[in-house]
Amino acid sequence: MKTENSPRGLTRRQLLARATAAGAAFVTGAGFLAARDGAWATELTALEPDSFATLVQMARDIYPHDHVGDEYYVIAVKGYDTPDHAENIEAGIEALNGAAQGRGHASYLAIGWERDRADLLRSMEDSPFFQRVRGGLVTGLYNQKAVWPLFGYEGASYELGGYIDRGFNDINWL
Repeated sequence: MKTENSPRGLTRRQLLARATAAGAAFVTGAGFLAARDGAWATELTALEPDSFATLVQMARDIYPHDHVGDEYYVIAVKGYDTPDHAENIEAGIEALNGAAQGRGHASYLAIGWERDRADLLRSMEDSPFFQRVRGGLVTGLYNQKAVWPLFGYEGASYELGGYIDRGFNDINWL
């Protein structure tokens, strides 16, 4: 879909037209994925758009934080969008969707209730795919400096003299 004005693929007008398509869950283009609600967008290199969207939802279901935006989960799972990881991730997403179909849903993303998605993930928690994604999320999500203030973490204090002089014994939360 390259045009004279847009050497990278989609023009702004094309993007907006796709974004407003009735019932579309995601805006997709060559190597581009955006949530319908506009909360996040990313360029993809190796994963299928539906697989990446499933990975983002899976990340949110494994470590649910209502006060953390989807864009941080996107950053946390973006590392799986590489040629080295794509085959294993696609196979894991296929197994996840197969398990969802076994429970009467079209796919993992089609499961409307968080509790039902969590139950499905619990049934797969011993799989290498689940453990790989869960393990990667620990650092992928919580090592983002932009997320720290959302949890009240001020960051490392060594370079500021340590915690002793910076509220170590502040117990105003009691």
